[in-house]
Amino acid sequence: MDRPRGLAFYLLAGVFALYVLFLYGPTLTILALSFQGPSGGLTFPMNGVSTHWFAKLWEGVGVVDIWAALRRSLALGLVVMALTVTIAFYAGLAFRKGFRGAGLVFALAVSSLIVPSIVVSLGIGLEFRLLDDAIKALAAATGWGFLEDHGTLMGLYTSALGAHLTWTLPFGLLIMFAVFNRFDPAYEEAARDLGASGPQTLRHVVVPILAPALVGVALFGFTLSFDELARTSQAIGGRNTLPLELQGLTTTVTTPEIYALGTMTTAVSALVIGTALGLTLWLQKRRARRAMAGLR
Repeated sequence: MDRPRGLAFYLLAGVFALYVLFLYGPTLTILALSFQGPSGGLTFPMNGVSTHWFAKLWEGVGVVDIWAALRRSLALGLVVMALTVTIAFYAGLAFRKGFRGAGLVFALAVSSLIVPSIVVSLGIGLEFRLLDDAIKALAAATGWGFLEDHGTLMGLYTSALGAHLTWTLPFGLLIMFAVFNRFDPAYEEAARDLGASGPQTLRHVVVPILAPALVGVALFGFTLSFDELARTSQAIGGRNTLPLELQGLTTTVTTPEIYALGTMTTAVSALVIGTALGLTLWLQKRRARRAMAGLR
């Protein structure tokens, strides 16, 4: 017979319910208000239900090119994702083997999680401005005119990319450390006993086994980059990403159009997460089928 639930259970259940409401309530509120009618405002009550504000968003938000900002965020997120997965994977292999100064390298890699994001952004922005000044000084000293016209080194795939990697790489490294800590080296030994070379073992044994974890690192890399604001703010140069444009619109847009934009960005993140989870499940089923085929 089940024991009756005491007061503590209901108190904890209430706290958990409040936590879930606090976590998802704002997103659900924006989702609902984005479907306001044409005469609806920024708050409840709803004045009809329509997709009017999504149509207005499609037409453009004033002088801001939302779709160009979205393309920049997606492109930067994909590059950050690829670099995070690649660097984190090979760094995990290196730390697994061990090398001199590994502790110092690890401390330096994760230290960016401790430093405030805005400070990291300011530091990277200042560093690239100093590089610009150095190039201008070199151009003045040498007379090389092409250096004077270089503009600025700050940009989407230079300073902004570096700023985002300071945020995504530590998470990727921590995930790979946890995965490699549970990885059985007997798989690699068996592959070598069967005549596989180092690259063959890596390609046909290590990577397939770790594929779900690599998908998780990719998910972290993309979503953290796509939503990043503070580390981008001072290191982006002249072309803003979507979070920066969205921050600027919060002070100028007074219609549910901004809620439609929030719903769209949430849908993009949800699509990425769903794709990653589906790919992980597919990889796990594929691995299980291969294991069953090997036993026959």
